[in-house]
Amino acid sequence: MPAIKTNAALERYYVLPCCLLLLNLCNEIVAYKGRLITDGLLRTLFIMGMVLFGGSLVAFAIAPGIGWVVQSLRKTSRSNAGGMGDVIFLFMLGGLVFWLYYRNYLLGTEYIVPSFMKNPGD
Repeated sequence: MPAIKTNAALERYYVLPCCLLLLNLCNEIVAYKGRLITDGLLRTLFIMGMVLFGGSLVAFAIAPGIGWVVQSLRKTSRSNAGGMGDVIFLFMLGGLVFWLYYRNYLLGTEYIVPSFMKNPGD
């Protein structure tokens, strides 16, 4: 029974916030790509539509998928390295999200998108 409570707490207090942070990064990318649209009305409609679509995608597909991946990777790291492997994995996940935010806010969104997605002139 304690494992179920631990898994629920992990999803509620760690995986879900990580997904929300990643959704915020996706919103930054949408706004970055939206700069290509010169008309203000169309740009606003594009950004709103993509954010609504992205929010739905995160809520119904990505968050459960990341939760499943986290749980399966936690089992693997726990079986190979014990409790310390579990802690190391969670720190690595948090470190990845932190690194993406660092690059986005200090260097710019163009530094987190693949080269084929960069806006002309960046």
